[in-house]
Amino acid sequence: MSTASLPKQPASLPTDTGTVYNILFIIGLCHLLNDSIQSVIPAMFPILENSMGLTFTQLGFIGFALNMVSSVLQPVVGLFTDKRPMPFVLPIGLTCSMLGVFGLAFAPSFFTILLSVILIGLGSAVFHPEGSRVAYLAAGERRGLAQSIYQVGGNSGQALAPIITALILVPLGQFGAIWFTVVAALAIVFLIYIANWYSGRLADIKPVKVLPKATQTNSSVTKAVRNAIFIIIFLIFARSWYVSAISNFYTFYAIEKYHLTIAGSQVYIFIFLVMGAIGTFFGGPLADKFGKRNVIIVSLLATAPLTLALPFVGATLSLIVLALIGLILMSSFSVTVVYAQELVPGKIGTMSGLTVGLAFGMGAIGSIALGAMIDHVGLTPTMISVAALPLLGILAYLLPTDQMLKEWQKAK
Repeated sequence: MSTASLPKQPASLPTDTGTVYNILFIIGLCHLLNDSIQSVIPAMFPILENSMGLTFTQLGFIGFALNMVSSVLQPVVGLFTDKRPMPFVLPIGLTCSMLGVFGLAFAPSFFTILLSVILIGLGSAVFHPEGSRVAYLAAGERRGLAQSIYQVGGNSGQALAPIITALILVPLGQFGAIWFTVVAALAIVFLIYIANWYSGRLADIKPVKVLPKATQTNSSVTKAVRNAIFIIIFLIFARSWYVSAISNFYTFYAIEKYHLTIAGSQVYIFIFLVMGAIGTFFGGPLADKFGKRNVIIVSLLATAPLTLALPFVGATLSLIVLALIGLILMSSFSVTVVYAQELVPGKIGTMSGLTVGLAFGMGAIGSIALGAMIDHVGLTPTMISVAALPLLGILAYLLPTDQMLKEWQKAK
C-alpha cells in the first residue's frame, strides 16, 4: 500500500504526547448523550406499535432509516475529514440530532417519523468519525483504553433505552421525546469545548514529508490488508445482527414468553446493554495487554454457547445469560475499531467511520430483515435462528496477529 496516499496526521503528532484524560472523558460523555438520543428510537417501538398500530416491518424500517443513514455517511464523513479535519462539525452534527428529536416528539405519521429519524441519523454520522478522531488524538500510547472510554460512552447511552421507556415514554408517550432536546443542547455545549481543543491540537501537528522510497507499494501487504478488512466486515455483521435482534425485538419476546408488561420487559434489555457497556470498557485494556486479535476471537466464540442457550432458559436465568452475552460479546466493539485503524494507518476517520458505521448499517439491515422474519415465522423461531450468528467468530482466526500488523506497517 502506498504510504504517499495516506494522510500522516497521527504519525506527525508530537512523540511526547500523553493521554489527555479530561478530553477522553468529555468526548465519552458526549458519545453517551448522542447515543442516548438515538436510543429513544428503538425505545419508542412498543409505544408506536400501540399508539399508531405499526407493524414489526414498519418498526424495522424506522430502525433501518436511523442506522442506514448513519452507516452510509460515516465512512464518507471520515474520508473527507481525514483530508480536511473539521472540529466544529461536531456541534453542528448534534444540532441536526436536536432538530430530529424535536420533530419525533410531534410526528403525526409514519412518514414524518422517518424524516425525523433521518435527521438524527445524519447527526450521528457526523459525530462518530470525528469523535473517534478526538479519542485518537487524546490517546497518547493507550489507544485501546482511549477507544474504550469513547465507545463505552456510546454503549452506556444505548443502555439508557429501557430506562427511557419505563420512566419517560410509558407515562408520557411519544411526546416524552421532547426532553431529549435538552440532552442534545447539553451535548452541543460540551462539543464546542471539544472543538476548541481539537483545533488547538491540529495547530500542533506538523506536516511530515514523505520520502520517495515510501511510495513503493508492497502488493502482498495490500492484498492481505484487503482480506483482513473483509473478515472484519463479516465479524461486524455477526455481532451487529445479534445485537439488533436483542435490543430491538427481545422486549417483545420477553413480553410474549414471560407474560411481562412493557416496563417489566425493559429490565432484560437494560441488563444486556449495561453489561455490554462494561464489556466495551474492559475490552480495550485487555486488548492492550493480550492483543486485539485474541480479544476479538474470544468475544465471539465464547459468546456462542450462551446465545444458543438463551431461547431455552427461564425468565430468571435468561437475565444472567443476557448479562454474560452483553459483557463478552461487546468486549470486542472498541477493539475492532482500533484493529481496523492499525490495518490502515493514517485513515483514522475513514476506518472509524467504516467499522462503527458498518455496525450501524448491519444493525439497520438486521432490524428490517428480523422484523419481516418475525412477522412471517414468529418471535421464537427468529430468536433461535440468530443465536448461531456468533459462531461466525471462527473467521477471526484468519485475521493477522497484532505483531504481523506492526510488521506490515514497517513494510509500507
